[in-house]
Amino acid sequence: MDVGADLRLGPVLRKTTPTTATVWVETGAPGEVAVAAGGARARSRTFTVHGHHYALCELQGLAPGTSTPYTVEVDGARVWPDPASEHPPSLVRTPPEGREAPVRLAFGSCRTPIDHSPGAVRRYGSDMLRAYARRLARLRRDGGDEGDEGTDRGGAGAAEEPAALLLIGDQVYADELQPGMKEFLARRRAREAGAGGGGGAATGPGPDAHARAEARPPEDEVVFFDEYAELYRRSWSDPDVRWLLSTVPTLMLFDDHDVRDDWNTSGAWRAEMDASPWWRHRVVSGLGSYWVYQHLGNLTAEQRAEDPLYGAVLKGEDAADVLDAAALGWHEEPQSRVWSHEHRMGPARLLMVDTRAGRDVADAQRRDILGAPGAAWLDERLTGDADHLLVASTLPFLLPKAVHRLEAWDEALASGAWGERLRGPAEKLRRALDLEHWAAFGRSFASVSRALVEVASGSRGNPPATALFLSGDVHFSYLARARPSRRAAREGAPGGGTRIAQLVSSPLCNRLPTKFRWAARLSAAAPTAWAGWIMARTAGVRPPLLEWGLDEGPWFDNAIAELALDGRRAEVVWIKGRDGASGDLAVDEDGPYTL
Repeated sequence: MDVGADLRLGPVLRKTTPTTATVWVETGAPGEVAVAAGGARARSRTFTVHGHHYALCELQGLAPGTSTPYTVEVDGARVWPDPASEHPPSLVRTPPEGREAPVRLAFGSCRTPIDHSPGAVRRYGSDMLRAYARRLARLRRDGGDEGDEGTDRGGAGAAEEPAALLLIGDQVYADELQPGMKEFLARRRAREAGAGGGGGAATGPGPDAHARAEARPPEDEVVFFDEYAELYRRSWSDPDVRWLLSTVPTLMLFDDHDVRDDWNTSGAWRAEMDASPWWRHRVVSGLGSYWVYQHLGNLTAEQRAEDPLYGAVLKGEDAADVLDAAALGWHEEPQSRVWSHEHRMGPARLLMVDTRAGRDVADAQRRDILGAPGAAWLDERLTGDADHLLVASTLPFLLPKAVHRLEAWDEALASGAWGERLRGPAEKLRRALDLEHWAAFGRSFASVSRALVEVASGSRGNPPATALFLSGDVHFSYLARARPSRRAAREGAPGGGTRIAQLVSSPLCNRLPTKFRWAARLSAAAPTAWAGWIMARTAGVRPPLLEWGLDEGPWFDNAIAELALDGRRAEVVWIKGRDGASGDLAVDEDGPYTL
């Protein structure tokens, strides 16, 4: 059996509940996909977008807290697992029911798929998603968790495995391509240029070759859907990574590089990009491919069934026009869709929060990092009555103090704090230095900070033991513990026993060049933080409702973090690649740190 003949990409194990599991695949041709795990069976016809074929199969009636090997067939032919693979069987591992069972979550962001050559490893570091896959494979072999027909074997392997992998931003880099992807683009566009000269059609639905050539796309960035499809294929088809995604439930969020660097930084940025002849194709393809490759698997079958777009896509022979129209609408009206999603993870409530696509940046004086619908969605769910409240935000909520204050100062200037003549320069500085995290959206930061203080004080339900932000983006990792500030106490919200912390794990594979690390270290230094305090106060920025500092880090190695929750206890460890490691099992650990 040639596992690649009918299965182009996947299977990817996505959202699981105690009794259900979603499996996502991309096939080489239209067909019927069947997934079997023990006595559970699921079948689905593929749907087609721009000549690519996908299916999501939801297994139902699974037993809670079990590990079961599964198989995938396309039109009756077995395509997974590959009998020649040395990996352990791919398992569907369902969580136990209730909130008493311990849970372990792995998370990280920012991964550039490399060829693992010495030169690539020297530049980008070891691929921690690949290293983590090999670590888990070894754990399964040592622990003997090979799975039974719907029976949890238990043992060390089962106890220490993550219940979910959270990929929180920059799963693909559409604007920073590896050599192989650049060569793919060059060959494809050369063929299209030839076809466009004679008015011929490009392969698959969508813009014809002439229209694609007229868009004048950049030579070193993906623009069209089929190019995104190839980018995802290259990112997820490494054998170790492919196995990991097939056997650990994975939840995903996008950040800017999934579409383009600094996406939705400001209204000025959007206006400039909208003037580019290729940008409309790019943003439509980026949003559409995200919906297919990442977002749909975050949902249950019931949630997908409630989405009219999903129903429309299933009906057409090729749903390119339907999805493209929807994606253009999401771009033109960013608040028309809330991309955030909620999950229950044992003793925790997990909120995966979009801080990129739904932004409201039309008015520099009233910017909102979530947009009004996204802000309402989050505020409604920032409550107690769980042992742990987890907020996965691609951008860190709590930055090193100097950076936080610089961003708050710049936003104040861009809003006119020092007069109209400085608003333009402040906007230019915002874009030049990537000052577009939570601190650069002061209204959003203040609103969520107040909600957190209220959660900790018990005014939003029984206070959780911890309120934790899980983030990436900045290409270094750290732990920052926080507490309500003196201002919060003066305003009658002193907080309670809830422990608040920011956990940042970034990058998975795209380490910060040495020449830029000094800036990150400087941002965590006390003198720089004090300078930022003076700048912010002179611009009229109010002190925040939270007080925090970097307790651990910053670390600059590629890393993936594991968060372990047991009752009201929580601890975190960072698994880091050593400098020059090949991406195998050469890793170090920082932690565990009790939260």
